[in-house]
Amino acid sequence: MRPLLVEHPDRWVNLPAPHAVLLILELQRRGHVVVRAHMDPCGPRDYTIVLRDKATSQLTALVWDEESGLRHGRFVSGRQGERTRLENAVHLGGGLLPPACDVVDRMENGVSEPYRRYRAHTDLLDGFDDRLRALPWVAVPAHPLPATPPSRLAQVA
Repeated sequence: MRPLLVEHPDRWVNLPAPHAVLLILELQRRGHVVVRAHMDPCGPRDYTIVLRDKATSQLTALVWDEESGLRHGRFVSGRQGERTRLENAVHLGGGLLPPACDVVDRMENGVSEPYRRYRAHTDLLDGFDDRLRALPWVAVPAHPLPATPPSRLAQVA
C-alpha cells in the first residue's frame, strides 16, 4: 500500500512528520476522510493534509507551516514540491505544535484566529528543531488507517 503521508527526501524537512501523522490519525479517529498528505520543502517547511467532506465530497485541506501553524480552507491545488493553495483559509491558532485533538476541535468548531507569525523559518537556532525532534515517533500509516487511538501509537519508541 502507498503511505498516506508522502515524506520528503530531506530528513530535516521531515522533522514535523510526527505532528502530521498524529493529526492524520486523530482526523481518521473522528471520522474525517483523509485523501492524502505530504511533507513539503523548506522556506518555510510545511505539510498538507487533504480531506474530503463526506456530505459534499468537496476537498478541503489543513496546511501547517513552521512560521504560522495551521490553517484550513477549500483545497484549490498543491502537491509535494508545489505550495498548496487554499481558498477561504482560516488560521486555527493554538500555536505551532498544538495537540492533534485541539486542532480537530478548532476545525470542527469553525475557530478562526488572526494570522500570527510565531517564528521565522530562518531562525535555525531558536530551539524549534529540538521541539520537533522531541515529538513522539509514529509510523507513517498507509491506506486504510486503523481505528487505534493515536495515544497508543505514539508510545512506540
